[in-house]
Amino acid sequence: MQDLTIAVVGATGAVGAEFLRIVETRYPTLPKLKLMASSRSAGKIITVGGKDLVVEEAAVDSFDDVDIAFISASSAVSHKLAPAAVEAGAVVIDDGSAFRMEDKVPLVVPEVNGSDVEWHEGIISIPNCSTTPLVMAAHPLHQVNPIKRIVADTYQSVSGAGGGAMDTLREQTERLMDSDYLTIKSEEGQIAYNVVPQIDRFMETGYTFEEQKMRQESQKILHAPEIQISATCVRVPVYISHSASVHIEFTRPMAVEEATKLLNAMPGITVLGDQDTGEYPMPWDVAGEDDVFIGRIRQDMSHPNGLVMWIVSDNLRKGAALNSLQIAEELVYRGRLKPKSASELTG
Repeated sequence: MQDLTIAVVGATGAVGAEFLRIVETRYPTLPKLKLMASSRSAGKIITVGGKDLVVEEAAVDSFDDVDIAFISASSAVSHKLAPAAVEAGAVVIDDGSAFRMEDKVPLVVPEVNGSDVEWHEGIISIPNCSTTPLVMAAHPLHQVNPIKRIVADTYQSVSGAGGGAMDTLREQTERLMDSDYLTIKSEEGQIAYNVVPQIDRFMETGYTFEEQKMRQESQKILHAPEIQISATCVRVPVYISHSASVHIEFTRPMAVEEATKLLNAMPGITVLGDQDTGEYPMPWDVAGEDDVFIGRIRQDMSHPNGLVMWIVSDNLRKGAALNSLQIAEELVYRGRLKPKSASELTG
């Protein structure tokens, strides 16, 4: 990795900042970094590994000599910059939803479907930060006992909506701390002392786009379009880490002990299972950790083939920045920094 040039588009955002923190701790010798953002942030100085780097304005001609371009920005920015980066010879790892469901774009969680990077044509997508921990948990179980149905209720931190949402939570909390909450109703967009059962826009089905993403992305990553998935995604007043209560229906019964053993053997998962001491993952404790944490694994009392579990992960790390770096490492390991030629794809 140290021989590569990595462009970071969105370097001043919450995910971009986490990306840079992971880079300086993960690699003793830093790769060459090219930091980019919008015109508002151009000129800012960010220190990475003791080096002061100047943020440039991201433009279509910014990717000469770049090996990997990590983009964490709006879909509009991704649609504009990603093709230009590929044209300049870079592989794009995109953190947004712009390309996730395109047939020719791999959607990758390396521990689950790392081999999918083999068929990229210049762009690889990172799944939504609530999808990643779900497929991490489902994958080792599905390999042994095919999953028929998943019901997931998420409790997602405000950092999933960006650094501005974190500031909003802080400001609202301070303003409401001394208020008489019995005499006032919630304001539009209030997240402090509140939970909001809507993330992204509503669809005709009554589900939100966030909930649809969990279904479609999970099926694509697991290569299992037959799995039925229903989600309810809720924003909660937590700064970092997404949580989920997950009900999984298998083809046949699965014992808690078997599931726990399979999850413990899965790279990137930590199981906390001591119910006697009340040990289970919580957002505060998981923030800053790389693994997906799972606890409260139990038989589903409503279905003989079901299990229930509680999943928590740092959405800025494994949900975005860390996953992108692991994809880059997978590309280097497999020698796929360049897309396959037409002859390789057909042969």
